[in-house]
Amino acid sequence: MTMVQSQRAPSNRGFWLGVAAYLVPTFPIAYVWHLVAFAPLYESLDIYRPEPIIAFGFASMLIQGLIFSWAYPRLFAGRGSEIWRPGLAYGAGLAVLSWSFTTLAVAAKNVMGSVPTFMELETGFTLLQFAVVGPLIALAHKT
Repeated sequence: MTMVQSQRAPSNRGFWLGVAAYLVPTFPIAYVWHLVAFAPLYESLDIYRPEPIIAFGFASMLIQGLIFSWAYPRLFAGRGSEIWRPGLAYGAGLAVLSWSFTTLAVAAKNVMGSVPTFMELETGFTLLQFAVVGPLIALAHKT
């Protein structure tokens, strides 16, 4: 592989590390946030099933991790070894995208005990999640 080819094509290793950089922190953060720390508040909203299907949640995260890891080197090509700035920028972009369909759209379509409480909970979760995974995905794809 020539130098030009290696600069254009993201590495397979970086891709899988990026998937892990998304999955490894996201699953425990989501589990603790939704099912432990704020479980009573989510229960009071009365919008979720009593027993979530963990496998579906994990499958959703896996799909997201595959897409987010694939997209990173294409959106931040040529950043060299820089991690924090592009990682936080990527995390912010993903947070806005995710928030639009996991928070805004859900609040718009579902009956719930308190839309403001739901918005606060999910906004906090989204900010935490992507503040962590954005830089980790950048680190995984470090050249």
